[in-house]
Amino acid sequence: MPNNNKKAVGIFILTAGLIILLGQWGVFAFLGRVFWPLLILIPGVALHLAFAARTLPAWALVPGGTLTVYGIVFSLCNTWGFGLIEVLWPAFVLGPGIGLYEYALLNTQRPKGIYYASLGLIGLSMILFIFSLLGPFFLYAFSIILILAGAWLLFWPEPQSGKSSGWRKM
Repeated sequence: MPNNNKKAVGIFILTAGLIILLGQWGVFAFLGRVFWPLLILIPGVALHLAFAARTLPAWALVPGGTLTVYGIVFSLCNTWGFGLIEVLWPAFVLGPGIGLYEYALLNTQRPKGIYYASLGLIGLSMILFIFSLLGPFFLYAFSIILILAGAWLLFWPEPQSGKSSGWRKM
């Protein structure tokens, strides 16, 4: 066997042995558990960069924004525990809203319907974030607001509509 082929085979066998040994030690499982959100975040950022480099059209921002938001959410949950998803779940509505907003804002044709739909999704996710942050307290606060609004409609005196005291129309 020539010397160059012998070295190439040696490097291949050495690398294979190291990969198997690291796998047995759990290094790849650890890396997979820690860094898997990057598999979602990196394509989202790459789509944004490809749009900025003018290699992709503006529609690429819709999945780009969605994947970026989802990657951030999963990174936060992976770092501080998936119990955090109880508060962050409205981000699953926010992701498409951000993607559509970027598309509507940076598209040359400026589609109004998509712009308003994106604002609706972003607004809905913000309301849902507030609800998820308030938790059970929200139901109490919401019920009290409904009770007060109903009482106001029932018991508030109606204003006098254009009637003057002492004057009659003829």
